Amino acid sequence: MQAFLKGTSASTKLPPTKDRGVAASAGSSAETKKAKPVPWVEKYRPKCVDEVAFQEEVVSVLKKSLEGADLPNLLFYGPPGTGKTSTILAAARELFGPELFRLRVLELNASDERGIQVVREKVKNFAQLTVSGSRSDGKPCPPFKIVILDEADSMTSAAQAALRRTMEKESKTTRFCLICNYVSRIIEPLTSRCSKFRFKPLSDKIQQQRLLDIAEKENVIISNEGIAYLVKVSEGDLRKAITFLQSATRLTGGKEVTENVITDIAGDLIDEGHAATQVVNQLHDVVVENDDLSDKQKSIITEKLAEVDKCLADGADEHLQLLSLCATVMQQLTQNC
Repeated sequence: MQAFLKGTSASTKLPPTKDRGVAASAGSSAETKKAKPVPWVEKYRPKCVDEVAFQEEVVSVLKKSLEGADLPNLLFYGPPGTGKTSTILAAARELFGPELFRLRVLELNASDERGIQVVREKVKNFAQLTVSGSRSDGKPCPPFKIVILDEADSMTSAAQAALRRTMEKESKTTRFCLICNYVSRIIEPLTSRCSKFRFKPLSDKIQQQRLLDIAEKENVIISNEGIAYLVKVSEGDLRKAITFLQSATRLTGGKEVTENVITDIAGDLIDEGHAATQVVNQLHDVVVENDDLSDKQKSIITEKLAEVDKCLADGADEHLQLLSLCATVMQQLTQNC
């Protein structure tokens, strides 16, 4: 048997140099396959802290923390699409490097089960693991891990209370970063243990610059007026603006993206499947700027808008909320007749 194996290994000669070159090039071309399409939101997500736009206070504190290889427990709160998750992920990549990133970071989103049992088991077990302070590339690495709890305001009070104790006991080996839209829904014992940072809605100028850069890299034909309108409908949410830009580009098939196309993408009619929150936000501007309504009518309608917005944020039915809103608006409008 051994002789047979030796014979076959000896008889399998390498092809000539020319053929080997062809085979090597074929192999390399097979390896460099066409890159899979990636949503632009992920493709242009900040890879380092310096790439985070407009949040100067948060970036400066994180850069100081990165230089000292130490980090407090963090609480990021603010509107959607302002860079909260991207910021902590970029900081973690700079701290741990690409090799240790997946081993040192535990990220739990609202889509994951995050009740009290998960906090007691998964989070606690991850936090108890000890880690070294060295990286393979020789750069200094902090001897702790990071637990990222995205949309922490959707966690139950019991789970938050259990997290408080874990955060206290595992302070030597783990840092926690809580991310939420509404800081008022985080219990006081957690907020007092974290450094709080509010992420502001991005300014129009910053959004326009980022969108123009993406449009240039993706060869998208869009005017400055189209970019300005895109910023207006996205309402400070850069993630929404980038998604609208990609959707509009796919809709036009490479032609110029105009305001009408953006309106079709970001419209405000429920029959076409658009979000009711957009109706509330856009109707608010119309009501405030309307000269035909009295101050009392405006106050009643805007109060109803606030009530509907709160109900939508809590997960109420969009169709019923819009019907209730329209009834209030019609009631006020008929008083002028």
